[in-house]
Amino acid sequence: MGGIQVGTPVYRRVNLAFFLAGFVTFVSLYAVQPLLPEFSKSFGVSPALGSLPLSLATGTLAVAMLFVGTLSETWGRKRVMSGALILTSCLTLLIGLSESFPGLLGLRFLQGLLLAGLPAVAMAYLSEEMSPSAIASAMGLYISGNAVGGMAGRLITAILADLWNWQAAFFILGGACLLTSLFFAASLPASHLPPRPFAAAYLFTSLGRHLRDPLLRRLYLVTFLTMGAFVTLYNYLTFRLLATPYLLSQSQASLIFLVYLLGSLSASIMGHFVNRFGRPPLIRFGLTTMVIGALLTLAAPLPWIVLGVGIFTVGFFGVHSVASSWVGRRAPVAKAQASALYLFFYYLGSSISGTIGGFFWSWREWPGVTVLVVTLLFAGLIFGARLARPWPPAQE
Repeated sequence: MGGIQVGTPVYRRVNLAFFLAGFVTFVSLYAVQPLLPEFSKSFGVSPALGSLPLSLATGTLAVAMLFVGTLSETWGRKRVMSGALILTSCLTLLIGLSESFPGLLGLRFLQGLLLAGLPAVAMAYLSEEMSPSAIASAMGLYISGNAVGGMAGRLITAILADLWNWQAAFFILGGACLLTSLFFAASLPASHLPPRPFAAAYLFTSLGRHLRDPLLRRLYLVTFLTMGAFVTLYNYLTFRLLATPYLLSQSQASLIFLVYLLGSLSASIMGHFVNRFGRPPLIRFGLTTMVIGALLTLAAPLPWIVLGVGIFTVGFFGVHSVASSWVGRRAPVAKAQASALYLFFYYLGSSISGTIGGFFWSWREWPGVTVLVVTLLFAGLIFGARLARPWPPAQE
């Protein structure tokens, strides 16, 4: 554990840096989400194939996440994170020049690989540099940046696409992300831990050690299911709002993503409630909240849909904030690898369920998507039910 205490100047500087890093990461990753119907229409592909610009990036991100944490121990946490943010911002600029679907997919494939350099390393950095009392709140603020970035990417891209076209939207976003990434690189303190030589054997043995931990396995399964449900709902929400009877424009439909502000608030609040209520009850509460929100979206009136999405989003970010900080505290060693596994399952759920949701949309449109979402969440509740049991200490 590190020694950065709550309320100190360095605590505020690190939190600002990671809030902005989360913003850049999720602007870059999710800017394509409101445009999935546009890709499907422009390139003449099915909804399932139209989801690939997002699913491909999250899939490559998930796999690369397993390795980048260990590489960051050799190259340095700050160097890996800064390089990842700067290079992925440059790829966002290049997406603005893309004119073919295969070209778009190729750039998103590379972007997923590069984006892996931030999330798992960020969680490890915070776990190592923050004092024990500061970890939960710092993780909550970092995830708040993720929420704001995810909201801004979806909202701004849709508005700019309506004003000009989707290529111009990515070009403008790429420039803003590049400037923010340079600020992150200049302001973040370097890790206090010395670099260690890269060892493939250490990587695989540490991954195996974490997978043998029954508590971590359950946390990984819960996040796989929860993230799968979350991305599936948001992927096909725009398809619903652009179709009859709503017939909203891209800009109007994207306003639904303003509920991400509630997610940002939820992540920060949940981080402070951990010591009072405990992690297992908060995770169960978040999952139940997501089920209620998903079911509310079945209503036809638009205000009910917005309310349901808002409740759903609050529940998701609460679960993610609590589970991610729990992983960091549970792993006594190889924290980067523990975080990498958490995010591997997190983004794998996004990639798999986000694409499968296209078939459920083609089957029964929104009721079909809701069936998939609620099924995933009930499975998460089943796996999460045993999180409250007494767990033996993690093995060193």
